[in-house]
Amino acid sequence: MGEIACVYKVMPEDDETDLEDIKDQLRDLLDVNDIGEEDVAFGLKAVKVSCITTDEEGGTDAVEEKLEQLEGIQSYELEHFDKL
Repeated sequence: MGEIACVYKVMPEDDETDLEDIKDQLRDLLDVNDIGEEDVAFGLKAVKVSCITTDEEGGTDAVEEKLEQLEGIQSYELEHFDKL
């Protein structure tokens, strides 16, 4: 089975949400390769996270199940994925 590299944009509930807390939660839940922030609008920033998963784990579905567990987020979006 193959590995999948994926990039998600995670939107906080509002511009007052602690992005460092969201990043810590992501590091605890996922095999994070890279994590950063992206300006959205009006002071709101999104967290961009790059991670690796496998087909055996359930691919991006398994990652999204983990993202559902995050506190302080409004939504998430799969921006990009590649089979390795």
